[in-house]
Amino acid sequence: MSNPYRDIFRAPGALAFSSAGFIARLPASMVTLGIVTMLSERRGDYGVAGAVAATFALASALITPQVSRLVDRYGQRRVLLPAAGAGALALGGLMLATRAGGPNWLLFGFALLSGLMPTIGAMVRARWTEFYRGTPQLRTAYAFESVVDEIIFIIGPIIAIGFSVGLFPEAGPLAAVIFLVVGVPLLCAQRRTEPPVRARSAEIERSVVRLGGMQVVVLAMIAIGAIFGTAEISAVAFAEAQGQKGMASLALAVYAAGSLIVGLVFGTLRLKASLAAQFAAALALAAATTLPLLAVSGLASLAAVFFLAGAAVSPTIIIAMGLVERLVPARQLTEGMTWAITGIGIGMALGASAAGALIDLLGARGGFWVSVSAGFVGLLITLVGYRRLQGEPEPAAICEPG
Repeated sequence: MSNPYRDIFRAPGALAFSSAGFIARLPASMVTLGIVTMLSERRGDYGVAGAVAATFALASALITPQVSRLVDRYGQRRVLLPAAGAGALALGGLMLATRAGGPNWLLFGFALLSGLMPTIGAMVRARWTEFYRGTPQLRTAYAFESVVDEIIFIIGPIIAIGFSVGLFPEAGPLAAVIFLVVGVPLLCAQRRTEPPVRARSAEIERSVVRLGGMQVVVLAMIAIGAIFGTAEISAVAFAEAQGQKGMASLALAVYAAGSLIVGLVFGTLRLKASLAAQFAAALALAAATTLPLLAVSGLASLAAVFFLAGAAVSPTIIIAMGLVERLVPARQLTEGMTWAITGIGIGMALGASAAGALIDLLGARGGFWVSVSAGFVGLLITLVGYRRLQGEPEPAAICEPG
């Protein structure tokens, strides 16, 4: 029997750009935690550490879609190298300022500039789309990238925290910088798989986030990110209340495993329903799987429910990327994918913040209410905006990047 995941790598250059993209994407899971660990280790102050990390996260959410717009306009190689270089220099400045005991305003300034680091996941998905646009293999490729995201968010935090605690406080962010400055040039060196730059018109000067269908996707992704973002803080609080704080990592590993396993299976399916219908069904499943969180009684039941909740994550993201590919003009694909990924990041930040507040107010189970609320808000947004998800972009002319 043919293996669909092996088949997608038969395309010339696929393995090379995917491997380079893996290295370049590791910082996405390392920088925020690396900043928190670095500053808390060096200064013993979680308040400033969290605020600086939040500044980076917010700056990234605002800046990276604009970087991706430039990528669509000028090509990956021309934009990624200077953007990654500027982001790496800014993060290096943050490390030096931390080590030298610099003032807080300097830390916040460098964190803001570090938001220039590009969203590599969107760049890799754009390359897969050029290979397999309009074919069943595209879903498999998106599923593979969803699994890669899960692996990155398992490995990255371990490196970031482990290095900063075990070596020296700046070691975690430093490792992220090294991955960035090695991975991005490796990706840009894969010229034959770089998506072509498509001819512009006056209309495309508007951001794709103004498209009604994209707004629905991004808002739904914020809700999914909020569900995902509450998992870590809620798991730690619940495990601590059970007197087994160290077991939180096991529950979170099961959460990631659920997403990874179901994502692999989902990528092989050839469903006949429209992407809009699949997206609505995925959001309904995501909302439904949050309800059992309110009934967990111990760590074993928490792990079981986390597996179910994780199982809804990958299919939703895979379908969302398929929708973006259908909804936005091909010449603005990278920007569209970046907005979807950014939505997840915004949701994770909002979800973690809200969960922390409710845990302080209601106890260890308080965070679960954020997951439930986010799930049903995401479903409502999808149902209300369902007709907008069925839009189709117009074709675009192609001109090769020079």
